[in-house]
Amino acid sequence: MTSHPIRRRVDPRAERAARTILTGPRPRLLRQAVAATTNERRRDPRAIRDAALVQRQPRPRYDWARDAASAGTAAAVGIAVATAPAIPLQVIAEPAYLVLAMLDRPGGEVSEHDRQVIAAARLLADAGGGAVVTVSTGSGEVLAESGSDRHVSLPDGWADDYVPERRAVAASALMGALSPRHILFPDSPDGGDVARRVAAATGERLFAGVQSLGPDRATRQSAGGTLETGYRPTRLMTVAADTFAPLDGVRHEARPLDLATPVMAGEEILPRLGGARRLAVDPDALSLSETDFILSAGNGVTDWQSFVELGEALGATRAGSRVVCDAGHLPRERQVGASGTVVGARCYLAFGIAGAPQHLQGITAVRHVIAVNTDLHAEMIKRADLSIVADAQAVMPALIRLIRERRHG
Repeated sequence: MTSHPIRRRVDPRAERAARTILTGPRPRLLRQAVAATTNERRRDPRAIRDAALVQRQPRPRYDWARDAASAGTAAAVGIAVATAPAIPLQVIAEPAYLVLAMLDRPGGEVSEHDRQVIAAARLLADAGGGAVVTVSTGSGEVLAESGSDRHVSLPDGWADDYVPERRAVAASALMGALSPRHILFPDSPDGGDVARRVAAATGERLFAGVQSLGPDRATRQSAGGTLETGYRPTRLMTVAADTFAPLDGVRHEARPLDLATPVMAGEEILPRLGGARRLAVDPDALSLSETDFILSAGNGVTDWQSFVELGEALGATRAGSRVVCDAGHLPRERQVGASGTVVGARCYLAFGIAGAPQHLQGITAVRHVIAVNTDLHAEMIKRADLSIVADAQAVMPALIRLIRERRHG
């Protein structure tokens, strides 16, 4: 009788586990076993990360207000404070020639078109060591960062009434007193009117609507942009709107010039039109693409009566986000954003707007943004030049009371 060897039953799970240990990635139990045999301590990744954070330098904090007291406190506790570098002052003591910039400055405010005229004048002045002389009502201090080297102040009362004869006589007087090489005007209804009056009175040639300017050539588009007309820069020129970028990051002297002429002293010049005055315009009747001051509401506004009263008190054009227009609080043509109207106002006051991407795209060209929101981390707060972290329902009545107190007292 033949005897057969006894076979042991093979467990397939044990074989699979053995193959995994020998050929596959080492599982956690195997790493622990190896560490136990080699006296290797397991590393805690959290401890390594914490140690790296301790050795790392503290995050710098930026003091945008550049407050000296805050900077001293931060330095005392060892916090790095970064301040914006000071812009060097550019002084032209003895200019080779002068370029006059006759500004509109409607209502005493420097418009974007005025700043563009100064930028165009700087192109002519910087080409040969000249200086820019701005002429307008009000002080010249706010024009220093726009590129003004000298400033001639016209009487403040001239900004209230529409009397172009006054500005035309003043420009003619400055031509005789300062002998400028060029005089630039905004190609606006007011600026163009004054420029034509000066050209007619002095017999000088006027080149209107300049869109490109250099020391040797001035050009403009005509026939719907299909033709370009170019001449050597004349003495009198008007600058088209939105063709020259305003200057940023510059600081000039804007030294005041006191000229002893009857016109500069405010001598009365009788207008040829009796009762000429500027007519009041309803801000809400203006298109969002044309207005300079917009009061906008978002989902965070619930007190619509205060919103209406604030718009009337500020003289601002009312607008809103898509959520507000969808809810029917404002008509569709008052929607600001990529899917509504892209605006380029001088000031945009936003109440309760979080700042969706399509809304931020609609205010890209706005110069000054003021945001009121309860969320400190809202995208509109980040975009704003001035932020108020508060409830819109509390800020709007406070602003209305402040405006009424200023007007009546």
